Amino acid sequence: MKIKDLPEQNRPRERFLKHGPSALSDAELFAIILRTGSPNENVIDMSNRLIKEYELKKLFDCSLKELQEIKGIGPSKAMQILAMAELGKRYSQAKNPIKKISSAKDVFDLFKKRLIDEKKENFIALHLDSKNKVIKEEIISIGNLDTSIVHPREVFKSAIKESANAIILLHNHPSGDPKPSEQDMEITRQLKKASDFLGIKLIDHIIIGNESYFSFKERTVELN
Repeated sequence: MKIKDLPEQNRPRERFLKHGPSALSDAELFAIILRTGSPNENVIDMSNRLIKEYELKKLFDCSLKELQEIKGIGPSKAMQILAMAELGKRYSQAKNPIKKISSAKDVFDLFKKRLIDEKKENFIALHLDSKNKVIKEEIISIGNLDTSIVHPREVFKSAIKESANAIILLHNHPSGDPKPSEQDMEITRQLKKASDFLGIKLIDHIIIGNESYFSFKERTVELN
């Protein structure tokens, strides 16, 4: 049955207009975003099937390629789903902005939920003022860390522009184990040397795991 063949009071858009978004089911809200179904399945039936089979969380965790392997999802719908997921993350961040960093645990608590399901390493720099308040958060790279990608030029370019007094670096380990690799050690050594040269203090480099974190500062790792 096509959407236009449904009674008006059962159509997601009409129900949204009359009752507001809170009155709609997950599938109905999903249907409004996807807008159209397929020749053999209307958008409500498609939304119900996708949520029943995969759940929203699993759909949002898929890559663009993985989504397109699911029946009924092409490039456009895959992008719509990932756009929904990304907006949700950004809304959560905006609602709970980072204010002041006092310890590595503060960083872990702020980022563990955000990074725990990431399948790739996210390397992030936090720019701080003289009172350790966060001026800006910047994603430096996404993917396996490499000294040619996480280059001091890329890390400190924005920090200089923002007149940051200090920076805190962090990245996640998708394996869940926060133990630093040799590559992590080498990258941190290079960035520590650059920070000393530029006069922008590198306060810490924190690796986020599933249940714990590694702090170069707390472990007093020698970086010289």
